Amino acid sequence: MARTIPKSGFGPKFDEAMLLAHELHRFDVRKGTGKPYISHLLGVCSLVVDYGGDEEMAIAALLHDAVEDHGGYPMLDQIRELFGDRVAHIVDGCTDSYVLDATKKEPWRQRKEAYLARIPLEDADVRIVSAADKLYNCRTILRDLRRDGIIALDRFNGGRKDTVWYYDELVAAFRTAGSNDLVEEFALSVEEMKRVTGYNRPAEMPRMPRQEPC
Repeated sequence: MARTIPKSGFGPKFDEAMLLAHELHRFDVRKGTGKPYISHLLGVCSLVVDYGGDEEMAIAALLHDAVEDHGGYPMLDQIRELFGDRVAHIVDGCTDSYVLDATKKEPWRQRKEAYLARIPLEDADVRIVSAADKLYNCRTILRDLRRDGIIALDRFNGGRKDTVWYYDELVAAFRTAGSNDLVEEFALSVEEMKRVTGYNRPAEMPRMPRQEPC
């Protein structure tokens, strides 16, 4: 009897999302590196799949920065029309600004504090994609810290101490919602970031009030 091989690949909607992500971010580069931004989107997508995400979550990973960087709410509506409510919901949950012009986002600290407060209230789909995004970024920052030293943090809007503060707070926010292997992998990377930078003393890391999930 012929052996049936189960279908494991993604379908045409994933292909469509790949093309849209590349089209939207074609001229975007990673801060301070000049590398094509699509590398970040592909890396986050890979982590989502590695940690159990399905096709719609993988699509959301490819598009997780589309609303924030390329069109605000009209872009979110386009994603919903093309890929459905669930993908749009996950992308929405990964977004901290909805301005039409990405150069006019709200102040960095304001956006990050609001996003930290939202994480414990988000569902598991959103938190997986969000945590994969943060883990990928953290690993990239660690690589640059080891190569360039503390100046690697100067390219971020939060500066040196506040960038580390934000990642430390992200770990706490994800854990408040319920930890998992992805969150703990992220936590290990953040601990290494704190060790490498020296920003590992509580007095240097003022914390936000904790919010319990509904």
